[in-house]
Amino acid sequence: MTTIEYVLGDITEQEVDVIVNAANSSLLGGGGVDGAIHRKGGPEILAECRELRAGHYGGGLKTGQAVATTAGRLRARWVVHTVGPVYSPTEDRSALLAACHRNSLRVAADLGAHTIAFPAISTGIYRWPVEHAAEIAHEATKDAPLDLIRFVLFDQTVYDAYARP
Repeated sequence: MTTIEYVLGDITEQEVDVIVNAANSSLLGGGGVDGAIHRKGGPEILAECRELRAGHYGGGLKTGQAVATTAGRLRARWVVHTVGPVYSPTEDRSALLAACHRNSLRVAADLGAHTIAFPAISTGIYRWPVEHAAEIAHEATKDAPLDLIRFVLFDQTVYDAYARP
């Protein structure tokens, strides 16, 4: 049975097998969670992301897909990068947000991971309403093949939305 935890804090400080990066499609770093992971994880992460771009992901990672790299200097073993959808009030992109979670779990399981930490994907600059993102994340991760799923949330409002029963 999978244990689900909610933590108010910094995802780059988590001691888990996998940290999920809410990446941008370029895989070359950016702001928010993506920038924090690249800064703290060091150049090894960026080097592997560049290798991925030089190979199969030359056009960038598509929304909902997930790929893994080293975690560099982070406490985790791996980083799974996934590109969340930008929220649209006129187009339902919920399936893409769910795919971010499911595909990240699949990649983590394929790596042999037992523990994973997720940020609140798409709730920052991509403007996804937090309560809705939390519902999608819970539904997409409920049958996970891992021992521990930890949602690491960056402020009290987001924490409250995810930890609400």
